[in-house]
Amino acid sequence: MKKIKYEKKINSSSQNVYEAMLGLNDKSTYEYWTSAFNPTSTFEGSWNKGSKIHFIGLDENGKKGGMVSEIVENKPADFVSIRHYGILDGETEITTGEKVEKWAGGLENYKFKENNGITTVIVELDVVDEYLDYFDNTYPSALDKLKEISEK
Repeated sequence: MKKIKYEKKINSSSQNVYEAMLGLNDKSTYEYWTSAFNPTSTFEGSWNKGSKIHFIGLDENGKKGGMVSEIVENKPADFVSIRHYGILDGETEITTGEKVEKWAGGLENYKFKENNGITTVIVELDVVDEYLDYFDNTYPSALDKLKEISEK
């Protein structure tokens, strides 16, 4: 796996950006910025440290799929760390085997650094080679959407 990094300056407080990113006050803010990855993107579960959470969306046939993950750390408006350890195939969690081996244990980290009312969001991801181009093409668009919703 490779570690990749993205940054975005957002004209809003770190608390506001954090809440919008995680959909804490309104789940639709999470769904809006993550729609860059999948138009039906959502989550099921809790953002509390140690909690299991599913990041899900529907495929072209309407079947639910996504990631089975754990919130490793959640320091409000400062740092969120997510460890992915499985995939969701319909209602079935797959946490072992070839489908998950190459990326299981990968981290997705978000840092929020506020300075004079401007928050820099720093995203660091562990990514397998086959998804590098996808994330390089999609993550900047997702962060643009986060910026848009956070600055409203």
